[in-house]
Amino acid sequence: MSIDLRADPIELTAALVDIPSVSRDEAAITDVVETALRDQTSGFTVQRHGNVVLARTDRGRRDRVILAGHLDTVPIADNLPSHYVMEDGHRVLAGCGAVDMKSGDAVFLHLAATVAEPVCDLTLIFYDCEEIAARYNGLNSVERDFPEWLEADLAILGEPSAGWVEAGCQGTLRVKLGTKGVRAHSARSWLGENAIHRLAPVLERLSSYRGREVDIDGCVYREGLSAVRVGGGVAGNVVPDAAEVEVNFRFAPDRSVDQAAEHVAEVFAGLELELEVTDSAAGALPGLKAPAAADLITAVRKQGGGVRAKYGWTDVARFAARGIPAVNFGPGDPNLAHKRDERVPVQQITQVTEVLRGYLTDGA
Repeated sequence: MSIDLRADPIELTAALVDIPSVSRDEAAITDVVETALRDQTSGFTVQRHGNVVLARTDRGRRDRVILAGHLDTVPIADNLPSHYVMEDGHRVLAGCGAVDMKSGDAVFLHLAATVAEPVCDLTLIFYDCEEIAARYNGLNSVERDFPEWLEADLAILGEPSAGWVEAGCQGTLRVKLGTKGVRAHSARSWLGENAIHRLAPVLERLSSYRGREVDIDGCVYREGLSAVRVGGGVAGNVVPDAAEVEVNFRFAPDRSVDQAAEHVAEVFAGLELELEVTDSAAGALPGLKAPAAADLITAVRKQGGGVRAKYGWTDVARFAARGIPAVNFGPGDPNLAHKRDERVPVQQITQVTEVLRGYLTDGA
């Protein structure tokens, strides 16, 4: 199996989609990408590390830009092979991973083969296991074993953003809130204290919560605090003595994880609760004032695009934690990621390709 990096990136996207690559089963697509980069590009040092492919130039340019994309997808849902359909008069490419994010991968691979003299040095990172638990993410092994490959003036993640720059990302915090009661027979409920009923004030505070809207570098991040799971109960005739609700706080990147945890504690202050942080990840500031980022924004706006905040968490946060400005920029509507009818307008693939070509060649 092989792919042609010089082919139209639309057709290259279809070729990548047709290689199944569900998380933890990326060996086949990694083999294809590695071989193509070795055989069809010039000026790149190519290195394989597990199911991660790294490639970079060393031309002595002033700036270095990372183009990074994950190769894995969520499980296939009767949506392979790829196929074209018409939607509102526009041609779209449908298939598992078309949006998240094989169209972005295709753009990066195509540019690596067709931009002979970029104005910046390039680092390409194609990695595995992004769609599952963070501990499996292929960027972990790169950061541990080859941290020098993550140094750059700007990192561009090919996550779907509909051809806009989506800057930074929100942080995320999950907290388990537990209540205690006294168990009793439900026929004599007055002898007990119902732990589920004690969740009522928690839910009231959640329903009345209004998140901040924070403007950072012209990007407005909206915070949200939501119940995502409720548990409790012993049997159909027992007043429960324990209950819990798990909440997810999506916070603006001007807060640290510790500050986010403090805020959640303040929201529920005064209630008799046990609070346990079960998961967290820091957000990423936009970093749009960095010269390399500003040049990208100029290129995007020339093509009619714009800049907005990224809602959700992406791997841009890994780069931001290293002091590297990072943005999400790729074809496809992020709202269609992971759906059975996942599909990307082909004109967005062309648009993103041309924006990045202009950026990498400074319009030459």
